[in-house]
Amino acid sequence: MSVTSVPGFEAAGIAAGIKPSGNPDLALVATADRRPVTAAGVFTTNLAQAAPVLVSRAHLVDGRAAAVIANSGNANAATGESGRADARRMCALTAEGLGVAPTDVLVCSTGLIGIPMPMAPVETGVPAVCAELAAGPDAGLRAATALMTTDTLPKQTVVDAALGDGRHLHVGGMAKGAAMLEPAMATMLAVLTTDAPVGPDVLHRALERAVQDSFNALVVDACTSTNDTVLVLANGGAGGAEIGPSGPAYHALVEALSAACDDLAHQMAADAEGATKLVRLTVRGARTAEEARRAARGVASSQLVQCSLYGQDPYWGRVLSELGASGAFLDPERVDIAYNGITVCRDGVAALHDELAVQASMTRRDIEIVCDLHAGRGEATVRFTDLTHAYIDENMGTS
Repeated sequence: MSVTSVPGFEAAGIAAGIKPSGNPDLALVATADRRPVTAAGVFTTNLAQAAPVLVSRAHLVDGRAAAVIANSGNANAATGESGRADARRMCALTAEGLGVAPTDVLVCSTGLIGIPMPMAPVETGVPAVCAELAAGPDAGLRAATALMTTDTLPKQTVVDAALGDGRHLHVGGMAKGAAMLEPAMATMLAVLTTDAPVGPDVLHRALERAVQDSFNALVVDACTSTNDTVLVLANGGAGGAEIGPSGPAYHALVEALSAACDDLAHQMAADAEGATKLVRLTVRGARTAEEARRAARGVASSQLVQCSLYGQDPYWGRVLSELGASGAFLDPERVDIAYNGITVCRDGVAALHDELAVQASMTRRDIEIVCDLHAGRGEATVRFTDLTHAYIDENMGTS
């Protein structure tokens, strides 16, 4: 149930001393034979990108990597050239410990922005975490735990998929994220491993597809981070012909990566800071899928909608208002809205419904909202949470 579920990968996680709390804060994932394999990454859309994002982008130019070193407790963002030097130093230390080239190491960081990386614990911690590398679920769990910041639980996944020609591939993953989640990939880190035989271009394309409807369809507070990163390493252990950019094997790879990302995204939403509701919102009947995504994001990012959900109020008027403000085409007098399977708005006006039934359904943690624009066949789904006093308390200061 982790990055080590895929044969040929090892992991480790330790408390290096980056966090003042003494909790685990340094994770490592590497190929078991230390050879570089096919790699791809998708990164934050924030223009204020953190040093590790810039360094990992540069190291991925050749589409190969042997390891990912990741720390929690410090974002190494807004730290200038010294921050970039620190990120490169983390890669160099890892490379020394594993016997690989520094450019074959990718780096991720999460934590406080604007504070220089404490390099003393990094200098001693990286060799120590390299020495702890191991296969098996316990090693994967230790790595996932070391990624956590405000998370309450480590997040891991594993997916098996048939390629359609007798072969099977596996995808393992770990992630962190409990706040600053918005549909542009935000304050979340994810590392995936797979045994798919695939080249860099096809792997990158498949990863982008997987991220689109998983991490990019997740909203907690509509804040886009400086550091968010999704990385995948593919060692080809499934064997056979290399997966091309189309056909059954490619679609199986996309589906497997998507399933892994979707599971991790669901775990992030369930662990969102202070959340009492986990909401699945579907917009259908838009002119295009992109317009459906735009409309869904508009609703999910609305603090008014989030607050009404915290109050267990099926206030469809706020949903309709945000749909209209989203930029997606709609005729307001054709819109239907349903909460938990009960239509509360039909053709843009209040629908006759069992008010007690819908009110009772709002006491559940899992809420489903479906909006039908009746303008086309485009459809999109996002996950989001309510906005609570606990979230405000958590984020009144630095966190």
